[in-house]
Amino acid sequence: MYRILRAEKLAEKIFLMEVEAPRVAKACQPGEFIIAKMDEKGERIPLTICDYNRETGTVTIVFQIVGASTQRMAERKAGEAFQDFVGPLGQPSEFVKEAFEEVKGRRYLFVAGGVGTAPVYPQVKWMREHGMDVDVIVGAKTKDLLILEEEMKAVAENLYITTDDGSYGRKGMVTEVIRDLIENQGQHYDVCVAIGPMIMMKFVSLLTKELGLPTIVSMNPVMVDGTGMCGACRLSVGGEVKFACVDGPEFDGHLVDFDEAMKRQQIYKTEEGRAMLRLVEGETHHGGCGQCD
Repeated sequence: MYRILRAEKLAEKIFLMEVEAPRVAKACQPGEFIIAKMDEKGERIPLTICDYNRETGTVTIVFQIVGASTQRMAERKAGEAFQDFVGPLGQPSEFVKEAFEEVKGRRYLFVAGGVGTAPVYPQVKWMREHGMDVDVIVGAKTKDLLILEEEMKAVAENLYITTDDGSYGRKGMVTEVIRDLIENQGQHYDVCVAIGPMIMMKFVSLLTKELGLPTIVSMNPVMVDGTGMCGACRLSVGGEVKFACVDGPEFDGHLVDFDEAMKRQQIYKTEEGRAMLRLVEGETHHGGCGQCD
């Protein structure tokens, strides 16, 4: 069992939990995720890692209520436990695997939208711990839905906050801040990392392609099974079939077919849709979830 040491509501339907999981904490890196299961009958839920502490053996997750399973998870209190807490899974962020001399020679811009702020945080924290200063843009619909502001301030060189309704920070979309920083303020970046809702990552990638700024996105929103078995996170990257949970979750944002991914995500939600996808995609669909028979 994996004991919950801290359970906190960050915003409406958004919760943080610090979980005692020493082996996961010892091995995890920015960009990776875990799969949590509450009990024998519980659903396996893939969640990106928000933070980790190797000394205390803890892993922090942030999740949003989107269905019955996450609703039940949100009701868990400190002192209770998960039956399973498996990880780390997926591939770590590219900069973790690259030669540090190359990484520190680049200027990074991180863009987070909504709950995507959670997986952005450990990446920015890693940069700070390695002596690199980065700029961060965090977008939310309203001030009340903004999360991890103080944590992000502590690790970012410059933090720019934007809300759709103008209730806090700048009014507007994160794309407007990107354009302003580069075109009006003369900022130069070598890499952009964008994590958030699919539609946000799509429009960030369209803009950065126009600006000639290489961009990495995280396709964790499309994951269901988390092991490459169910086919839910199948997507096209540069015309090739990839699976977010085993090949990613991070990919070149300029190569991801976002329109296909978003359409497929909606189709996959219904039994008839899954049957159709299985028929059309054949062997590349990846059966095994038990929902495609």
